[in-house]
Amino acid sequence: MPTISSHSLASEQPASPLRSAAALSRPRGQVLLSLLAAGSLLLAGCSGNAQAEADAGAKPQSGGTLKIAYDVDPTCLDGQQQGTNVTLNVTRQITDSLTDQDPETQEIKPWLAESWDVSANAKTFTFQLRDGVTFQDGTDFTSASVKENFEAIQDLGAKASLGQTYLDGLKSITTPDESTVTFEFDKSNAQFLQATSTMSLGFYSSDTLAKSAEERCTGDIVGTGPFTLDSFVHNKAIKLSRFDDYNWPSSIAKHEGPAHLDGIEFSIVPEASVRNGSLLSGQVDVDFSVQSQDEKTLEAQGLGIVSRPNPGVVYNLVPKLTGAIAADKSVRRALVKGIDREQLKSVISEHQAPATSVLAKSTPEYEDVSDLLAYDPEGAKKLLDDAGWKPGENGIREKDGKPLSVTLTYWQDASFLELVQQQLREIGFDLKLEKKSTAEVTALQAEGKEELTFGNLTRADGDVLRNYFGASEQNGNARKPGELDKILARTTSTLDEDERTADFTEAVKVLIDEGYSIPIVELSGVIGTGKDVHDFNYEASSRFQLYDAWLDGEAR
Repeated sequence: MPTISSHSLASEQPASPLRSAAALSRPRGQVLLSLLAAGSLLLAGCSGNAQAEADAGAKPQSGGTLKIAYDVDPTCLDGQQQGTNVTLNVTRQITDSLTDQDPETQEIKPWLAESWDVSANAKTFTFQLRDGVTFQDGTDFTSASVKENFEAIQDLGAKASLGQTYLDGLKSITTPDESTVTFEFDKSNAQFLQATSTMSLGFYSSDTLAKSAEERCTGDIVGTGPFTLDSFVHNKAIKLSRFDDYNWPSSIAKHEGPAHLDGIEFSIVPEASVRNGSLLSGQVDVDFSVQSQDEKTLEAQGLGIVSRPNPGVVYNLVPKLTGAIAADKSVRRALVKGIDREQLKSVISEHQAPATSVLAKSTPEYEDVSDLLAYDPEGAKKLLDDAGWKPGENGIREKDGKPLSVTLTYWQDASFLELVQQQLREIGFDLKLEKKSTAEVTALQAEGKEELTFGNLTRADGDVLRNYFGASEQNGNARKPGELDKILARTTSTLDEDERTADFTEAVKVLIDEGYSIPIVELSGVIGTGKDVHDFNYEASSRFQLYDAWLDGEAR
């Protein structure tokens, strides 16, 4: 079988053509450190090279429980089902993936698979698994485990909101022996190798897979990861403890053997002031969601404020074409023109940035198309005038007696939406904002009645556009298949990264021109950490990787 990609834990190999030709393999532990564009960030009250040097000279300590304060409750703890960062930050600690993705070079690296081969047509993927891996219940991880998990993800269907899109066209999974597994697709699937590095394709034990999707959501899950799940109480806390038998970390980890931490506790603390006070007093070690107005206060107290831009689809408004207002292309295009993204800098964190594409800059296939997002209120008004939307007495436009007004529900920390609301009012569009709980927003979106939805989707591969907007995938626009889908299909049919980037850029242009996406702000997770937190790492998709994290007992 002709192959184009092979990688191994045991030896150095040339970079995979799926990634930059300059991205070469490096021995375990040689992970470079930088603050923004790079991904393995060390958080301990310092930043940049000073922090890297401080941690480089410090010896990791074992013990202690890392306490993290979340702002929202994860409605479901099953990473195979849920795609929210809150959920995936927890389940990333509980289970592993076939491969890992270097957060600096974006190269795919060995993890539970020690090597792999990809056919030249990207239809056949064969993985050689490492020996000695077990689930936390003591059962062996083998090729049968891989097959069982991926078939279970297919069986979840739409409940596996991300995983099932990664497996499109999967024809068969064969396991010639316990260490070999081969995937056959009925069409080229260039994105699949990167997908094997995601938590959405992480692994659970046979007993876990035998449980219902609802049972797994409540936290009844067993994986292969460095931490086991002890308890999950909605809107209160999640507790993990170290898996002492763990000895199969990713090839980019900094140590081997069990994790340094005894455990991790996630508490749900919606109030920013309470999270800040808890961080300052040492009651928690990490504030998952620091408000932009609080960053300077925490920094002045010597606490760390560090972020990493999330790759993938930026925070954007997504019109439902089934809506009476959003179905009007002139309205959708007016929304693109009616937002002054540069002005948003006055209200967002200095660690965030206005959108310059539908894709974030940290996405491997990103290209700047900010000229298509230029602020043009007069152009927006003309589009609405020509479409028959005329200004009413209160400045809000009307057509056939119907006001140009849409209600947007959201759960995220997105205070910048209030400024967007003001900007759109200037062109005669009334954006009503209603912040609700994650569960409430999810339920409303499931009904499919909303004209606009708000959100983002994180993935370190441009294929995230297909996941989010593809007519046969999540289809955020509820649109029929069209030219966009033909472009997105091309991105999975070639392994040439330049060709994929060109196609993703063409897809982005269609999304903006048709008003299928109204990009606003790039999401960056801005977190605060205590002075004793070290090696708090991000993986390529900007989610926590806490296997190497440790606490300095002397600083406590």
